[in-house]
Amino acid sequence: MTKNVFIIAAISGFIATAVAAQTTTFNNEDASADAVEDLEEQIEEDRERDIGRFGNEGREIGSYGSLAVRGTSVSSDGDNTTDVGLGLRYGTFDGINGLDITASLAYGEVDGEKTKDTLLAGLDYRRDLTATFFAYGKLEAAYDNLADSEGEFTQDIFAGAGLGYRIYNTADTQWSVQAGPGYRAAKRVTSMEGDPRETEDISEAAASVSSNVFRSLTETTYVTNDTDVIYSETATTVTNELALNVAMTDTLSLRTSYTTNFNSESDDDLSDAVNTLGVSVIYNFN
Repeated sequence: MTKNVFIIAAISGFIATAVAAQTTTFNNEDASADAVEDLEEQIEEDRERDIGRFGNEGREIGSYGSLAVRGTSVSSDGDNTTDVGLGLRYGTFDGINGLDITASLAYGEVDGEKTKDTLLAGLDYRRDLTATFFAYGKLEAAYDNLADSEGEFTQDIFAGAGLGYRIYNTADTQWSVQAGPGYRAAKRVTSMEGDPRETEDISEAAASVSSNVFRSLTETTYVTNDTDVIYSETATTVTNELALNVAMTDTLSLRTSYTTNFNSESDDDLSDAVNTLGVSVIYNFN
């Protein structure tokens, strides 16, 4: 038996894999439940992205925000699975200074035992210096309360600042880059023996480079590609998100994205990166 407990702000998604393509309910009675679980894992951290939030270009004066909350409960063959996901974005702009706050929470249980407990949060400040240059400061934090393998991080915080430049800034095309120094503070698991688990503290200098591309296709459709690279002595992380966004109403938009996450400490090359395909319906509020 499969049942949805609640869906708030209409967020949904899908993930296509070779296994899913070859398996149907006709030859595997658990195929639908497995597909739901795959779906939840892939889209829970897929966060909404608004037009022109990089370096303040294209922003309107005032505040904006979006909220996505999703919860499901699946009962199949005596196993009970519960998943909850929350995505929040809020920002303001006064004509010179822009501030964005984002947060993403994922929690899950199987038969009363936690299977996921993560929090991602970010704060991004930008100040326009000229028509093409801007300054920025950023704070990114990730917490995984269930990190259970040696080398995984229970906490990873990056703070940085720097300068940005708008390469293109027209009504249809925007491309901005930014770079600067930073600082990384993390806790990495060294052993799971004993209670609590053993961790080591990492404190080191770091640097970040980011690129943001926006291209309008129609009045209601646009493509974005965001790339973020954070380098430190411990590891280099790369995140790239390519997305197609379609505005359906003033408050609802459809977003299809393909995200690649690479970590040099755990991945030998880009072929080992984690790739996520997701489709989301986002509720925007102003």
